[in-house]
Amino acid sequence: MPRVLTGFTLIELAIVLVVIGLLLGGVLKGQELIESARVRNIITQLDSIKAAYYAFQDKYQAAPGDYPGPLAHANLSGIANAQVGGNGDGVVQDTPQARESLLAWVHLSHANLIAGSYRATGSLPDPAGEWPRNPYNATLQLHYDAEFAGSGGMARLNLKTGNQIPARILAEIDRKIDDGRADSGNFRFSAYNGGGGAPLAARCYDGRTGLWRAAENEGNCGAASLF
Repeated sequence: MPRVLTGFTLIELAIVLVVIGLLLGGVLKGQELIESARVRNIITQLDSIKAAYYAFQDKYQAAPGDYPGPLAHANLSGIANAQVGGNGDGVVQDTPQARESLLAWVHLSHANLIAGSYRATGSLPDPAGEWPRNPYNATLQLHYDAEFAGSGGMARLNLKTGNQIPARILAEIDRKIDDGRADSGNFRFSAYNGGGGAPLAARCYDGRTGLWRAAENEGNCGAASLF
């Protein structure tokens, strides 16, 4: 008795392919939505910290982090030690006496301008206190320096996003808020190490064109938003 061979019909194969396509489309769409949410999260985080900085400067006529300790003790709630302050030279910059880039978070939080619990002992922030972190768990930094692409050694106050951010995310942020280039404008590549190793410029953007390497999508990149 001859054996009957069985297999999938064309209709069955078509249904399977449609289901696979729908599943893949759902996964890709989900990834796209997650990335878009992270882009919005980072932009909102940068904007809110910058707004807090300017609000502090307007109210206290000084920069957070650089605010002298006696004034911080007198004017900010919860600052128990009059040594918790900067040198008052007008810029947020670390010195041997105080790490003003970390004290900035202490002053902003005790002025009720940012959320979070930031502490300080003497003139130095408590390392047990949390720092602001990006969606990839790397720390942000507010500092006056030249640690950003195209600086030419000229320091500017800048807010670093922290690293561990994929190049594609930074490219989208740059397109939304600046000129789309990693080495010009007010949003640029930064090699600041907020945890897990410093980003490499050559892996994050093309030095010839200044464009982010979005297609290659290096996972450990970072940027600085200039004031």
